[in-house]
Amino acid sequence: MVHRSTGWFGLAIALSLFCAASGFAQDAQPSSAPSTENSQLKVNWLYGSYVPKDVPLQPLDGHMRVKLYIRSTYTTWGIYVKTLFFSIHDQVHDTYPEWGDGFDGFAKRLGTRQAEFVIQNSTIALGDGLVGWEPRYDRCRCRGFWPRTRHAVVRNFVTYNSTETSLRPQLMPYLGAFAGSVTATAWEPGNINWQVKGYQAAITQVPVGMGINWISEFAPEIFGVFRKHKKK
Repeated sequence: MVHRSTGWFGLAIALSLFCAASGFAQDAQPSSAPSTENSQLKVNWLYGSYVPKDVPLQPLDGHMRVKLYIRSTYTTWGIYVKTLFFSIHDQVHDTYPEWGDGFDGFAKRLGTRQAEFVIQNSTIALGDGLVGWEPRYDRCRCRGFWPRTRHAVVRNFVTYNSTETSLRPQLMPYLGAFAGSVTATAWEPGNINWQVKGYQAAITQVPVGMGINWISEFAPEIFGVFRKHKKK
C-alpha cells in the first residue's frame, strides 16, 4: 500500500458495480442491528478496517461488505490523504518526467495514484467477497508485545473464511497490489514492463502489510500516548 508500485481506476468503476450487484456472492441475510454493524465496520483513516479487541469477530453479509468497501475506498478521508501524499512525493522526485513538473503533470500523478488505490481496494473487496474471506484486521485477543506482534505479522499471510475460525491464505491484498499497479501501466509513459511492475507491487505488500497490521494492533497505545500529552 505504500510504494509507487502499490498504489490503485478505469477498471475500478466496473469492479465497484460488480461488487454491489453480486452482493459478493455470499450471505443474502439481512444486515445486523445498527449498533452491532457499526462495531463490525470500523475504518481508520490511517490503517484501514479493523475489529476492536473487545468486539466479537462476526461474518460480514453482502450488505455489510458493500458498506465497508464504500467506507474504506470513498468516504473515509484517509485514502485521499494517502493519494495526495504519494502524489507530492512523485512530483518532487519527477516520477515519469514525460509528464512535466507543472500542474498538468501533478494532476496526472494525482489521478494515477488515486486510480491505483481505488483499483487495489476494489480488487481486494471483490476477491474476498466472492470467496467469503475476511477483509478486516482483527486485533489480537492476546496480551504482550511479542504475541501481539506475531499476530500482526501472521495476519498478513492468513485470514479467516466465513466461519471466522478456519484459516485461508491472505491472497487478496497481493492480488490487489498487482492489479492496481499493472492497470496503471496502460497510461503511464515509457516502456513499462507490466509483469515486473506488478511483481514489485505484490512483493512490496509483504513489509507494508505487516507494518500496517502492526500499527492497527498497537493503535490504542500509540494514539493513547498522544492523547495524554495533549491533555497536559
